[in-house]
Amino acid sequence: MSLLSQLLAIACAIGFFAAIFYVAFGQITVRKLRKNPKTMDKLGFEYVSGWDIINVAQSLSIPRKLSKKLENTPLSILYANSELLHDQTNMFDRMLGSIFYWLLTISGLMMISLAILDTFGFFDN
Repeated sequence: MSLLSQLLAIACAIGFFAAIFYVAFGQITVRKLRKNPKTMDKLGFEYVSGWDIINVAQSLSIPRKLSKKLENTPLSILYANSELLHDQTNMFDRMLGSIFYWLLTISGLMMISLAILDTFGFFDN
């Protein structure tokens, strides 16, 4: 098995766990936030069905200072309201969202990096 295949298998395994956490986070946390009248319209713009799950996970995972910067731009409608979400979630929700978001981000970045490195012939013998 080549190095590229091994690294790609690791990235796919991380992506598989991200998919499991995606469903769990959506069912446990985001469903609760969608039903709450305070937060139902503060989950960010939903490009496709389920994108609000990623918006909520991102706002709970990245540093609050960065969230505040994103929320004060002209494109603020794209992002979830981090302050309100931190008030309406508990520690378990925030941890579940962080695990999901960082697994998704790491697997995506790994796959993109592997594709670029393979294109440049890094894995050729």
